Amino acid sequence: MRIVVDTNVLVGACMGTGASAAVIEACIHGKGMPIMGNALLSEYEDVLSREALFDGYRLTRAERFELLDIFLAHCQWRMVYFTWRPNLRDEADNHLVELAVAGGADAIVTRNLRDLGSMELRFPQLKVLAPEDFLKEI
Repeated sequence: MRIVVDTNVLVGACMGTGASAAVIEACIHGKGMPIMGNALLSEYEDVLSREALFDGYRLTRAERFELLDIFLAHCQWRMVYFTWRPNLRDEADNHLVELAVAGGADAIVTRNLRDLGSMELRFPQLKVLAPEDFLKEI
């Protein structure tokens, strides 16, 4: 299954959240094909750099970026040539849909079901799944 992994799932994995960590693990073991683009990578790097967000969790900054590097080695890179805006209430989430469409993704895996589920433009092949639902499908 080709997927776009939202930043909140990667953050959850770094924090040790079970289903989010299992999604990243599944991708590393080839049970899902994550699609990556420039905007998503920039967002990953920005959020993983926020020390206050990870205060009290076991992974250090270096370990978070090591996990990111391992994850990236299993990603398929796609360029986004077309934008589909306005589409979502939160402008910052539109890049996920654009990457998913450009990469022919089956799903966006996210904890933000409310915002991503409210797309104005519908793409029939594209599902929005919580990490737990993705794990059930693989």
